[in-house]
Amino acid sequence: MSQRELLGRRALRLAFGTALCLAISFGMDLPIPFIAPVLSVFLFASMPRPLSPKAGIGLVLVVALTTGSGLLLAPVLRYYVMSGVLLVGLCLFLAFRHGLGGGNHLVSTFLAAGLTMISAAGTADLQLALTVVGALVKGLLLAVLVLGMGHAMLPEPASAPRPPARPPPSRAEATRLALRAALVVLPAFLLALADPASYMPIIMKSVSLGRQSCTTTARSAARELLGSTLLGGAMAIVFWFALKWFVHLWMFFLWMLLFGLFVARRLYRLKPTRYTPGFWLNSLVTLIILLGQSVQDSVAGKDVYTAFIVRMGLFIAVTLYACLMLQLLDARPRLRRGAPLEQAGHAPPPSR
Repeated sequence: MSQRELLGRRALRLAFGTALCLAISFGMDLPIPFIAPVLSVFLFASMPRPLSPKAGIGLVLVVALTTGSGLLLAPVLRYYVMSGVLLVGLCLFLAFRHGLGGGNHLVSTFLAAGLTMISAAGTADLQLALTVVGALVKGLLLAVLVLGMGHAMLPEPASAPRPPARPPPSRAEATRLALRAALVVLPAFLLALADPASYMPIIMKSVSLGRQSCTTTARSAARELLGSTLLGGAMAIVFWFALKWFVHLWMFFLWMLLFGLFVARRLYRLKPTRYTPGFWLNSLVTLIILLGQSVQDSVAGKDVYTAFIVRMGLFIAVTLYACLMLQLLDARPRLRRGAPLEQAGHAPPPSR
């Protein structure tokens, strides 16, 4: 199998798995149904091999136990707000630091999402927090099952080379990137404390931005973060009006398959672009979150267009803040590297 055929199979597997996970999640009316397809995007993009049953169950249990610990932070947030926010910030830092230090990036992403969503929900209502825990566990379990189905239908050749692993950053660099990612996620978490049920999509979006910020430089932050957010919003608008032509669950699946292929072809460089894979991954995640929440608003009888405009505005605000954090926290290392040069430039000439 040629390299292009291999990448084409991976692109088709990601698009098919995401669309199938979306259709099953909404068809079964799972709580917070957009979570399952978002998790499936991360799984298919990160794992070229299927998980064994033991590894899949282990991943679900680890995520359930670690994210369930967010229930312990809810009473602290309710009665000692400042201490609770600092604890959540520390947990976010440790979660991203674990992934950057050579740990499992998926676990660190799921942990960051679970801790923030569950602890924020727990400040309003314990039942809502338990619903979020159930949504994460069911969504991840569904994503793992669909991952196995995708590899069964479109198997990876045994001789296919594994994608080269990204070399881990130095300890100091990993600490700086983890701090930056935690600061990207924290404001969305603070916003969600005001109304956890309404701001769950904002938390998921900020976690995706935090994950993307670990591989994005300050120079390309606006193009990568803001550009992917705007593209995801534009695709969500086109998807919504296309879906209105014929509202059916299987059309939902087919349209998602089409949009997934559009993004996956660019993510796997079948159609080369100047944008990074992280740009296309964040665009697809943004599309799923916005579209899934709009479908939920429609079912609940809300004004879909007003809610979309407000949500998109919040997404842009969170993204602009993330760009600002990247600029501010990358300025100090640049100044530190430039300090010896400035000192050398002002040093007196050596005496003869």
